[in-house]
Formats: sequence, structure tokens, C-alpha cells
Amino acid sequence: MRGTVLRAGVIGCGNVAGNHAAAYRDLPGVQLVACADVDPDRADRFAARYGAAASGPDDLFDHGLDLVSVCTPHPTHEAVVTRAAAHGAHVLCEKPIATELGAAARMVAACEAAGVRLGVAFQRRFWPAARRIRTAIDDGTLGVPVLGHTSVLLHRDTSYYTADAWRGSRAADGGGVLTTQAIHNIDLLQWYMGEAVEVSAAHAAFRHGEVIEVEDTAVATVRFASGGLATLAASTALTPGLGTRVLVSGRTGASAGLTEYPEGTEARIDLWAVPGAETSAPPFGTGLAADPPLSRINGALAPFHTLLIEEFTDAVRQGREPAVTGREAAKSLAILTAAYASAASGRPEPVPAPHEETTA
Repeated sequence: MRGTVLRAGVIGCGNVAGNHAAAYRDLPGVQLVACADVDPDRADRFAARYGAAASGPDDLFDHGLDLVSVCTPHPTHEAVVTRAAAHGAHVLCEKPIATELGAAARMVAACEAAGVRLGVAFQRRFWPAARRIRTAIDDGTLGVPVLGHTSVLLHRDTSYYTADAWRGSRAADGGGVLTTQAIHNIDLLQWYMGEAVEVSAAHAAFRHGEVIEVEDTAVATVRFASGGLATLAASTALTPGLGTRVLVSGRTGASAGLTEYPEGTEARIDLWAVPGAETSAPPFGTGLAADPPLSRINGALAPFHTLLIEEFTDAVRQGREPAVTGREAAKSLAILTAAYASAASGRPEPVPAPHEETTA
């Protein structure tokens, strides 16, 4: 670190970047110094809003940054992260870590070689409800998880995909609902269930196929090294959206579940089926609500980005690994990789080792 105050930057000034910028601006001991985007006008507007200097991507690291948030399109993560590492900057990368495992492995290797920390933004792990389930696994309340389920049933207008040229493109987005939305729940599922070994999946584009090359709907089953099984259903083709859910049952027979509804709001425990402590709540509260705009979804998640970023900056100061490392984030990417392979082959596919570096 260059000083007692951490000098932070943000590269990529799109929707979620504001949560990162606001957290850096407001956290004690952190100064938001600069932001960069390939669109100079967008960088200027963003910088003015958050009180930072605007920069081009090639000049960002001239500002003497201690750490940087990478909020660029998914396939660009590798180039930006490895460049940050070369400049000695710690990196917090938006999810997914990359669109292929070779890139993720090279990112991890570059940061380890440079002696900088690499964290990944899975802010939903910081929900109290999510942590309560993780604790119930760790302390034996649920026992070894043997059955899991997650659903990601959301609404996106066609305008969501046409607003930015890269959205919905295989080359520039890397994938559809699995990559961009369901990756958070895939991460939670593997955090609870452990090492995944096999995936069987299928996907389609039911609603947005005329404007995207990727899937807007997918289903999958996942087999874990423990012998546990899980199912996944994901879509951006629903009106209205039905939020997201994660449910886990353990060898003790106990179950616990959480619901995020409407999308972006803090998840709450909707099922705690533990003998002697049973509670439940309607997953949709008082009833179905109108779909919130993307700005409101991102805004509602901001407190958990702040918790994630506060933990990451603490890790940088203390010289320890952050809560969600690059290696940890590669686990959900490995499941995603197997899901796409299975959808293409029409048969179950093994989950590749997430740490394997390739040249693909």
C-alpha cells in the first residue's frame, strides 16, 4: 500500500459501477481517486457524480491506485485484471470472474505473482439470511447438505438487451441468464453444497431470441462430490418476475431456504424447517409486485456491495485473502462451463477443475 489512505479507482462506468464508487467514496480510510470508461462522456458524467477524476482506460493507473474495481463487460475482465496486477493494484472484479476457466486461472496467477489480492463481487453472500444458512451448515444444524434448489425467475424487457451493444452477444457477454443473473445463485448453491462434479443442463431463448444470441431460460441438475444433488431453474422471460430462491436440505432432515423478492431486495429466510425451531413465511410477502427498474435493483443491492467492499479493503490492509477470492469465484464459473457444455452436447458433463490454467 502506498499510504494509510487507500486510493481506489473504478474501471467501467456502467450500471453496477455506481455501487462500487459510492462505497469507496464513503468508506473511512478510502479515497475514490479516478474512474475510467471506453466512452469518455460516460466517464466524465460518472466522475462528476462521484467526485473523482475522469480517465481513459489506458491512463487509469497513472493515478497511483492501491486498488481498483473492474466493472467492464465479462470477457474483458482478464485483460483489465492482469494489467492492474502489473501496476501493483489490488483488484475487486465484478462477477462472473471471467467467461472461461483459462482466463480465470491466468487472472489468479497474475495477481498471485504480483502479490496483490483478487476478490470477486458476490455481494449476496453478505446477506444475513445467506450467512445464517452457511452457519447452520457449519455448526451441524442442517448436517451435510444433500439436496439443493435455486430458482432465478426474473423479468427483463427487450430494451435491457438492446441498451448496450455487448448485451446478449456470445462474444461480448459470454452467456445469458446463467452468466449474468443466475451466477449469484450458482455461487450460493456451491457455497452451501460443496464441490460440484457433474452438470446436466438445457437452455433456450423463449422471449428475447430475436435480439440475443444467448439463453434467456435454462434448467440444470448438479451432482456434488458429497453425493448431494441440486436443481436450478433460471429465466429472464417472466412477467412479472418472481425473484430468486435458494433451498438446502441436510442429512439431519432439516431444511432452510431464503427468498429475494422483489429482485434486488435483501433476502429473507422464508423457511427454517429445523425441529424445535420451525418458522416459515410467504415467499412473496403480501403479494406480487410490479417489476422494479434495473436502477432500483442495483440501488437496493448497494448496502451489500458496501459490506463486500469494506471486507475487501480490510483484507488489503491486513494482508489476507478476501472473503470471495478469485479461486473461490472460479468454482461457480466451472459449474457454468459444465452447464453450457451439457446444453451443447445433450448429455451430463463433468465439472472441470476450476484451478486449471489453459490457453483457450
